Amino acid sequence: MIPSQMLKGTLEGCIMAIISRQPTYGYEIAEQLKNYGFGQIAEGTIYPLLLRLEKNGLANAEYRASEVGPKRKYYALTAKGREELAAFLASYRELTDAVNHLLKDMGGGSL
Repeated sequence: MIPSQMLKGTLEGCIMAIISRQPTYGYEIAEQLKNYGFGQIAEGTIYPLLLRLEKNGLANAEYRASEVGPKRKYYALTAKGREELAAFLASYRELTDAVNHLLKDMGGGSL
């Protein structure tokens, strides 16, 4: 299980990566994160991040009818969100390169 403090700085970027592929809703995002090995991320963690993305103009949201139950709120990245995702990816790669370099020098292998 990934410690929550480690997830804290990357979860928003990971959510942006998921919604960059196609519009999706909160529960589906949680399921995709779980399928990628993030463990069970509570929807109560995901929804505030989605609202922040929307508030900051990084994502748009629209309600769509559901075949089962009430309408669902689907999120999609805006052009500004795609720029932010690109910046996140660049920063994340820089961080992982630095950590890999450190661990390699320590004899701990690489990530």
